[in-house]
Amino acid sequence: MTTNDLLELLRRHLPEIQASLTAAEYARFQDSVRRLREVGDDARAMRLALREVRLCLLALPRENGLRRRLDQFRSAGAAPAAVLPDADQLDEVIRLLESVDWPTLDPASAEIARGVRQRLLTAPARGPEQLTGAAAEDPARAGLIRLTHPELGHRYPDFQFDPDTGEPRPVVQRINRMLLSDQDPWGAADWWLGGNTWLRDAPAALVGRVPDALLTEAAAALVGDGAW
Repeated sequence: MTTNDLLELLRRHLPEIQASLTAAEYARFQDSVRRLREVGDDARAMRLALREVRLCLLALPRENGLRRRLDQFRSAGAAPAAVLPDADQLDEVIRLLESVDWPTLDPASAEIARGVRQRLLTAPARGPEQLTGAAAEDPARAGLIRLTHPELGHRYPDFQFDPDTGEPRPVVQRINRMLLSDQDPWGAADWWLGGNTWLRDAPAALVGRVPDALLTEAAAALVGDGAW
């Protein structure tokens, strides 16, 4: 898979991407693609730029066609090489990205995105009044995923906390930061609460049951340079 292969996937799946991301998520995605044009011939900068595009796409629901395709590439170790994209192809993708009239949504894709968020909101969670210490003072700085429930307000999935002390689990804090949960809490929550081929279970169900290093390794396989 080359950088240009990735660009072609983005071009073909743009309606799905646009329908599944919030306005803020889509704006961040636009910026990440534009950055591919700014890195010049610096291979390391290109790897970082590709990683940022991938992290933006983690906000897509797992049921999304592009997300499934990229997960397949990642599982096969077929990450896009950090090579310069074709300038004309990149310019065309950026033009299409900027011409999207957000938030005109495809109803089917929008329904999938809503369903995923509803699923994540059914997981056990606690409110801000149940947080203690540094987590209560600044949950984002403490590395916690914060989801917004339409009726209950801010919710913090329970798997993040030690059941005995109520304190955030260090391995969860570490992985949340790797997943940029402060920028994409829904994508991070979907990683924790969804099925994981690497671990053969939802990572949240394995916290405290498997070595922390195994969970960290699974997350690193997702977010590491060149990994999809």
